[in-house]
Amino acid sequence: MKQRLAILGSTGSIGRQTLDTMRAFPDRFEVVSLTADSNWEALAAQALEFAPDSVVIARKELYPKLKEALAHTDVKVYAGHESICSVAASSGVDTVVNALVGYAGFAPSLRALEAGHKLALANKESLVVGGETVMRAASEHRAPVIPIDSEHSAVFQSLAGETSPIRRIILTASGGPFLDMTSEEMERVIPGQALRHPRWTMGPRITVDSATMLNKGFEVIEARWLFGVDAGRIDVVIHPEAVIHSMVEFEDGAIKAQMGRPDMHIPIQYALTFPHRLPVAGAPFDFAACASLTFRAPDRERFPMLELAYRALESGGNAACILNAAGEVAVEAFLTRRIGFLEMARIVERTMDAATFVAQPTLDDYAASDAEARRLAAEMI
Repeated sequence: MKQRLAILGSTGSIGRQTLDTMRAFPDRFEVVSLTADSNWEALAAQALEFAPDSVVIARKELYPKLKEALAHTDVKVYAGHESICSVAASSGVDTVVNALVGYAGFAPSLRALEAGHKLALANKESLVVGGETVMRAASEHRAPVIPIDSEHSAVFQSLAGETSPIRRIILTASGGPFLDMTSEEMERVIPGQALRHPRWTMGPRITVDSATMLNKGFEVIEARWLFGVDAGRIDVVIHPEAVIHSMVEFEDGAIKAQMGRPDMHIPIQYALTFPHRLPVAGAPFDFAACASLTFRAPDRERFPMLELAYRALESGGNAACILNAAGEVAVEAFLTRRIGFLEMARIVERTMDAATFVAQPTLDDYAASDAEARRLAAEMI
């Protein structure tokens, strides 16, 4: 029987690469639903190729264009965020691939888990914003959460078959495009520079977050919830070659690492086929071409976003929700050249200081915190 997939964010980088797996193994997977934020042309093209039962465009004003493009097909067309949530909860789905960007992915993750679906998770904000809530839903509904992020997939793979306690999780980071820049040089960084990641091809927000190391901070928060390890046992190490994707240290001092070329097809496919592995196109890894693997500690003074993420995790409550919302607003302001590169961290920190802290947030509290943080960050900009 084919695995039936809903792919949320199908026109983005992760979504497109997930569809590569669908093309490679049409006998194993069936695309049931596809969603996109605003790229209705790409969504229509995907629908024509994969013939899903339904598609959703998040921006309602684009519904007429998408509807017209698919008028001659049997594909059902919907619009709006609630429709994306409905797709995630549909009884006709086995697995939800959540590749949405930002806070918009939080509610669909919850809806998928509450429906008992396997969640292949690339939307890190689901766990950053409400990790405790998401993982509680997964436990209550016995719905697995399998990470797609390369770092968390590496940890997940390193833990396969292990029953011993974790001493430490070590998340690797390439260091981004400004690893060796001084703070003075980073003051002059423009968006075009920040969007040129040395190892990965990603969407604009995650690429900028990688350049500031906020993305790595998010990954620390994700790891805490995915693997049940407190912040004090989650380390970050700079590894520019991006060959080791992350590591786990066990109580006896043994360290297991998952290695390979920087190719997101591997963790995407593993999330869909776990515990089995299927072939991925590409040449075998060439160890001779990689003469050395280097490591260094991150500089939290030059990259304060990482420190802010640890602070949010240690504060608990809605602190990480505030961090994420302020980060989204700051990145958008940087990409539109309204603020400088280093101003992003200053705005995020000031927003975290100013926003209302809630120790035990409800779903309504998360929504209110997200709105308040966005307003405060926008006012500061």
